[in-house]
This record gives sequence, C-alpha cells and structure tokens, in this order.
Amino acid sequence: MTISKNWMKVTLCFSLLTGTAIAGALPVQHAFAETQPEADTPLNKENLKPLSVLSVEALDNGVKFDLGEYDGYIRLYSSTMAKVSVVKKGEPEFVSEGVAKKDWEKPRFKAIDGKDEYTLKTDDITVKIRKGKFGVKFLDKKGNVINEDAEQGAGYENGKPYVFKKSDKNENFYGFGEQSGGLNKRGKSLGMWNTDAYAYNKNTKYLYTSIPFFIGLKDKKAYGIFFDNTYRSYYEMASESDDYYYFYANGGKLTYYFVYGPQIENVIDQYTELTGKITMPPMWSLGFHQSKWGYSADELVNIARTYREKKIPLDTMHFDIDYMNGYRVFTWDDKYKKAMETLKSEGFHAITINDPAVKKDENYNIYQEGTARDFWAKNPDGSTFIGEVWPGPSAFPNFLKKDVRNWWADHLGTLLNNGADGIWNDMNEPAVFDGPHHTMPLDTVFEGDNGEKVLHTEFHNLYGHAEAEATYDAYAKHKPNTRPFVLTRDMYAGTQRYAALWTGDNVSNWEHLQMSIPMNANVGMSGVPFVGNDIGGFAKTGEFTSPELFARWIEVGAFLPFARDHYDNSAKNGSAAGQEPWQFGKEVEDISRKYISMRYELMPYLYNQFKKSEENGQPVQQPLVYQFQNDPKTYNVEDQFMFGDSMMLAPVVKQGQTSREVYLPAGEKWVDYWTGQKYDGNQTITVNADLGTLPIFVKQDSIIPRQELEQHTDEKKLENLILDAYLDEQASYSFYEDDAKSLDYKQGKYNVTEFKLNKEGRTIEFKQDKKVQNYDSAIRSYTLKLHDAEEPRKVEAGRAKYDAAGSTDELNGKERAYYYDKQSKTLYVKIPVNENEKVKIKSGKEN
Repeated sequence: MTISKNWMKVTLCFSLLTGTAIAGALPVQHAFAETQPEADTPLNKENLKPLSVLSVEALDNGVKFDLGEYDGYIRLYSSTMAKVSVVKKGEPEFVSEGVAKKDWEKPRFKAIDGKDEYTLKTDDITVKIRKGKFGVKFLDKKGNVINEDAEQGAGYENGKPYVFKKSDKNENFYGFGEQSGGLNKRGKSLGMWNTDAYAYNKNTKYLYTSIPFFIGLKDKKAYGIFFDNTYRSYYEMASESDDYYYFYANGGKLTYYFVYGPQIENVIDQYTELTGKITMPPMWSLGFHQSKWGYSADELVNIARTYREKKIPLDTMHFDIDYMNGYRVFTWDDKYKKAMETLKSEGFHAITINDPAVKKDENYNIYQEGTARDFWAKNPDGSTFIGEVWPGPSAFPNFLKKDVRNWWADHLGTLLNNGADGIWNDMNEPAVFDGPHHTMPLDTVFEGDNGEKVLHTEFHNLYGHAEAEATYDAYAKHKPNTRPFVLTRDMYAGTQRYAALWTGDNVSNWEHLQMSIPMNANVGMSGVPFVGNDIGGFAKTGEFTSPELFARWIEVGAFLPFARDHYDNSAKNGSAAGQEPWQFGKEVEDISRKYISMRYELMPYLYNQFKKSEENGQPVQQPLVYQFQNDPKTYNVEDQFMFGDSMMLAPVVKQGQTSREVYLPAGEKWVDYWTGQKYDGNQTITVNADLGTLPIFVKQDSIIPRQELEQHTDEKKLENLILDAYLDEQASYSFYEDDAKSLDYKQGKYNVTEFKLNKEGRTIEFKQDKKVQNYDSAIRSYTLKLHDAEEPRKVEAGRAKYDAAGSTDELNGKERAYYYDKQSKTLYVKIPVNENEKVKIKSGKEN
C-alpha cells in the first residue's frame, strides 16, 4: 500500500507529534500519478561493438571462446537448454540467486569445430556459433531455425550488456512476469525495476516484480529466454522493427539461458527446473481470504463471523499494519493479539503483514539488535541508511547477508508463534517514502557474506526475493513440518519457490478488472502459478467499487489461484461502505456466495492443479495459448482463461454487458457448464451473461474432481469424492491426495489414484487404479456424475449389482447404487472406494 510520499511525510510527522493514527488522518479523496523510476537509460546503437572469435576451447559441457577483451561461454544444461555468457576476460560466469539448480547432468552432444562456425549438437537442438562476427543460432533437430542473433549481435555498450535477436512477423511473446497492458507483448517496450506503483494503469511500465523471462512462439513452436541480470533491464520486443527485438540492462554481466520446447509447457517445465518450482501450498491458503487496510481488532472478528452467518465460505483473515505497535515490525497491539486468539479459536486462519523497514528507535529491541550486529543497508560513507516509511525514519535489513536472513527468520517467531499461519511481505521493493523515486538511492551499499560490496542498483530487484527466502525459512525454525505460506508483492525469477504473488495496489475500476486476466496469465507463464489480484480493487482514486463491478470481479476472483478481497482504508478514501460481499446488496451477496461456494466445491480439482504446478511448473490460471498453441486464434485472447486443465472461463469485464462472444479453441469439443449444450471447437459463439452468470465451458472427455460444499477447508474430512464426468469416448484423471498441511508428502506419504472412463457403444466402463497408497485417506466412496447420460439398464461390478435409487438423498445412504435424473439427463453412481472390479454401466435393450 502506498500514497503520495510528500503528503505522507507531512502526515507521518503530524501523527508522530500528536499520536493520531495515520489512517484516521488521511484525506477523503486523492488521485496520484503512480510512482516510476528515473528515465530509462537508452542503448546507444551507434556504439555497439561486434565481437569476434579469436580461439576456441572445448569444455566438457560446451565451449569457451576467446573474444579478445571478453570470454564467451556456451554451456549445455540439457538436450533443450543452453546457457550463453559473455564476461570480461578472467572473470567468472554469473549465476544469480534466482537460479535454484546449479548442477546439471551433462547431456549427450557432439561438437564440430568448423572454419566459420562452431557447432554443438544435442538430441534435440543444434547451437551454431558464428566466428567471424560472434553470433549464436539455435535450430531444432530438423534444422529449422528456432532463434538467432540479429546483425547487431550481442556484447556490451558502455558497460550495458545487450542481445539483439532476429524476429519474424508471426512471432509472439509472453511472460515477462507482472506487466500492465495486454497478453501478447509483441510490439511492446517493457522494463523491469521493482517499483511501488500505487494505482498503476494499463500504460504503467514498471510494476512490482522483475522476472526477466519470456516465451517466444514462432511457427507454432515455443522457446524461452531467461536474461539472468538483476540490474534494471529493458525489452524492446519488435517495438522498433518487425525484423528484430533486443534486451539489455544498466549493468552486470551478459548471461542468458535459452530453452526450447517446442511446447510451451516444456519451456516452462525446464525454466522452473532451473529457477525452482513451487512447493505444495497448505490447502487453507487456497480458500477465500478477506482483508482491508484499516480493520479494527473488533472488525476483524466481526467480519469473519459475518461470513459464517451468511454462509459465504472463508478461510483466512489478514492483519494489515494496524496490528503493530506504531508500525514496529515484530510487535503486537494487545487488542489485535486478542482478536487473533479469538479468530483461531473459531477455526479461522490468519495472515499477518510484515514490512522490511525497522523503526529507528533506540529503545526498540529490533533496531538495537540490528545496529549492534551491523545488519543494515549502508550509505556510501558507511553510515546506516535511514529512510521514511510507515514507522517514520527507519533502517533496512541487509538481506544479502545470510546472518541477517537468519536473524529475520528468528524474529518471525513473534508472529508465527502467536497465531499467524501465513506471512504477508509488503513494501519490499523496497519502498522508501522520501527516497529518490520512492526507493533507496542507487549507491546504497549491501555487504555480502564474503565481504563483497553490492550496490542497490544491482541488489534492488533481489531485495524482495531475499526477504521471501528468509520468511520461508522461518517456518522450519518455528513451525517444523508445516507448509509455509508467504505472500509477496515483489519478486525476481525463482521467488516462486518461496512465495505467492499478489499484484500490488490495483484500482477499483473496469480497466483493472480487464487487465488482471492477461497480467495473471503472463505471471503464470513466467513460472509463478500462485498469483492473484485484490478482488474489487484496492485503491480508490476517485472511483469506487460499484455493485456491478464487484459482482463481475468476484466471478473472476473466485477462480484465481490466490483469491482475496482486499481494499483501501475507507477512512482514507471517503467511502463509508466496505467491500465485503454483503456490502453491495442481496443480489451481489448471492452472486458472491454462489461463486465462492463453487471454488470450495472444486477444491480437489484446484488442489490437484497445484500439484501439477509443483511437478512441472504449469500455470493454474492459463491463457488459452498455453494449451492451444497450434491454434493461432488463441494468441491474443485476453478476456478468457483456462482454470486448470479442463475448465474455460469467459468472464464479463465490460460495464453494462449482459452477453459476450466466446472463442472455443480448435482441437476440442466444448460443453456449456450451465446448459449442457455441446459445441465443436474453432468457432466463436455468443452467450448470454446476466449479472449472475459467468460463462464456463468444459472440455469434452474430462473428469473434474469435486466435493460437497464446506464453509472452510478444515470443516470436514473429504469422505465422498465426486467425479464430474463429461464423457464422449474416453476420459481419465490422476487424482492426488495428501494431508494438505504438512511436509509429509515429501517423504512419500500421499496417494495417487488413476480414474478411467471408456465408452463403447451403449456401455460405459469405470475403473480405478491405485498407483500409490501411502496416505491414510478419509475417502470412503466416489460419486461418479455422468452428464448427458442415458438411463442405464443395469450397473454392475463383477458379481455385485448396483441398486437403483429414487433420489440423490437415497443414493447417499447406499454403498453401491445409482440414480438417474431424467430432467437433466444426469447419472449418479455411488461407488465404494475399495471397488476392485470394473463398474459397467449398460444402457439400451439387452442383447
């Protein structure tokens, strides 16, 4: 959260002098331009100096080139991944903290030292390095060019590393982490410098995260490039010419990784093997969250209770900065501590915010310890850097140093041992109200473990990453064998292994609802599956959340990987009303209940999608192009998305709209979730979408695991697993289950059950295969729910006959039975979990 820094300085001083709470002193309305860093540093194209190969040295995993003043390296990490480095002669290659896997098994390859080029050939790619004018070309195993350096080449311009690449007109670009604007970044000028961009808009260049990874899609084949450089960096993605694109940074070494797919999912899998995949989150964190900057202690409890009274599912309440004493980190106001105890006793989870700034106060133990142990960021003269943030003048931990991260993790026990289930890292760009461009001066000094001095210009984009690491590690100290949940608004590549991301201080308007879909899609395509936006919008810059806007936003928000309603302090923005679902009238309250309840019913499906993310890095909220890269009509669709593997959502994101066009991707048959109507792919249809209707389509031949509705994820054990089946010919699903809270699954304590459905003629066969059974599951039965089904003549499994039931209530009371709903043409089959025989469902006359 952020407001105008100059106004904030005045308010802070007033608050400190009078003891008045800042929240209460905030102005009724304000409209501020978002913070942005200093002007971009341009690349002088007249000063590019081409490099030439003087000599070659074969390496066990690649090749080293003498480039005169520089050394060049091409290293093969796998049959589809190569690292390209150009460094000053004698200097080591660079590996940032974003890289998780540093030791790779050498792939099988051949090296050919030719007169004009050097060739490295694996089973999947060929890398050709031009000698006369150093340049790198990547080809697939058929000899098709995937990617190659442009005529301008690669090198350094006045200390700035740069790379130019050729581009085709049909090449499209995705990823780049958190970016404003649309989905496809072709033709865009992008930048990366973690910025506290309060109330940003669709044209804002610099946002909260820097993930210098992108995916190129050319001729329906995908590749990825990770420009591993922590300085401020720039990406001109065919913005100057259709023939080339380029990227560069303000400093650092020229280092990038090239990954070939050819499928997008292969690229993301390899990239997240390099930078780290998420670990399984606790299931409660996938539930619904409620938050506000400015809740009183009583409000936190009363709001949570109101959710229960109104039967709107909720798992977690968030404690914003008000719970601290004078905004001092690792302190509690007694009223909020009591509220925490009450919430926990009533079955709610809680997350506490935590900022990096430590109040300069000689009587404050955290400041005393940090000063005594020399743990702060420094000015160039060696004195402690002091900047104003919420507590007033503050010092900033030097998270570059391991001892500081450990110390920070130690103190997080103040929160984790007093009821907090999760930690919410805010203001970690780091934001500094009175600093240049809202952060530290670029020459602020951080000292590393070996005594090396690193300037803020290099460490800035890693600051939030290092804090997230410290926060994640705190769980092993204070809550061993408990899955961490860390929420951050700042990231570098690789932070996904420590934290989930929310996209900062968005605005309560239609533009932000629209922008959230492609923004989350690109974050997901950057290896960060656990992402969400403040539902309803956080900032109120002269605009407030209307009932219509909230209804449409909750229809999207209920299906975000991270789902939280969070908003600005009403005392500040002049709005007396809150932003909880019931604040907008009965119709919107009912809509909210409907879709949040649907999220909880789909929890087994959502949880299994996160398991797939842990295994291969795939997004949970996916742009259509992720699954359908062979369909060019999906390349620019940014108002639809896949919720996991099987469900496509087409939300209304325009004011006043009650119908919309929906594109159904080619290669699949689609079923309207609400009406059951079936459609072929590769067409655009128009559907009705009144205020309470979110258009949803399901892939034909899908199985979607569900559960009975619960009000929070800990309410009851999953005893009956519902298998929602849309069957045409055959469908399968690999269902994963563990205790959803501990790290025991890493020791093998989990179950995997393969479900298969096959339809031949008028007979449907269901079978299960228990692949892994190392967890004591509470599941006792399955309810197979077949849509658009015929009424069966009989249902049997081996010698066991299934009884016909007269209703779903009667069905639920039986071990083996079925019920056919003639009106909806839906067949329900109750199957015991230990059914070892194939269940055969037969329709039509007996032969």
